[in-house]
Amino acid sequence: MTDISDKNKAVERSIQKKYHKELWTPFIRAIKRYELIREGDRIAVCISGGKDSMLMAKLMQMLNRHSDFPFDVVYLVMDPGYNRLNRQKIESNAELLQIPVTIFETNIFEVANSSDKSPCYLCARMRRGSLYAKARELGCNKIALGHHMNDVIETTIMAMFYSSQLQGMLPKLNSTNFEGMELIRPLYCIREEDILAWRTYNGLEFIRCACRFTEKAARDDPVGGSKRQEIKALIRSLKKDNPEIETSIFNSLHAVCIETFPGLKTKEERKPVIL
Repeated sequence: MTDISDKNKAVERSIQKKYHKELWTPFIRAIKRYELIREGDRIAVCISGGKDSMLMAKLMQMLNRHSDFPFDVVYLVMDPGYNRLNRQKIESNAELLQIPVTIFETNIFEVANSSDKSPCYLCARMRRGSLYAKARELGCNKIALGHHMNDVIETTIMAMFYSSQLQGMLPKLNSTNFEGMELIRPLYCIREEDILAWRTYNGLEFIRCACRFTEKAARDDPVGGSKRQEIKALIRSLKKDNPEIETSIFNSLHAVCIETFPGLKTKEERKPVIL
């Protein structure tokens, strides 16, 4: 127990000291800028077992411990059908980081992987719905997901390149199927490269993509054929000439000039812009 306690203290110290500027500062910036947390909130911090969600859980735990206003957190792990090794890795990391997780099981992987049409899309929808339902059952009014700045940037570019639309990823949004529930993204302003650096510095090992459909090709930095990996590679290439390109893309999402676009799409209705 002493070794675990010492390791957890070292991890927290690295966030407070070495990676304060890269992790803690942008985390607090997102909380304040987008008003992600309010007094009296009860938040289900959703942990998939990867580096992003585990860091988010630790940041939320530290904030909850030192916050100026009271709010509650539940560290929620949904097991969609992990193999034994991945399940054990999640549990051991939660113990190592002293995060008191609540685990519940589903058969989402089995259902999604037996589908012939878009198993990843189906899996994502089912996982989100299960998390909302369990969070509501536990008395929560919000769920927190571990999407970071690069997820935001890549999703926006993917929508342009492959879906012919300008569509972003919001830092918070209200659920359309679970009234009174809100989704928040506390890592919204944190770069993935800084999460990777923090993980490596602390010698931590987290699960990668645990889905049976993709686990053979999963890497932190894969060279596979997914569209997201194509976008990652494109951004890496562009950064060689413009190191601030990620910041530029991210900031552009906060400075959209609607009047310069010939058309808008609101829900399912496409409208011309009236100038």
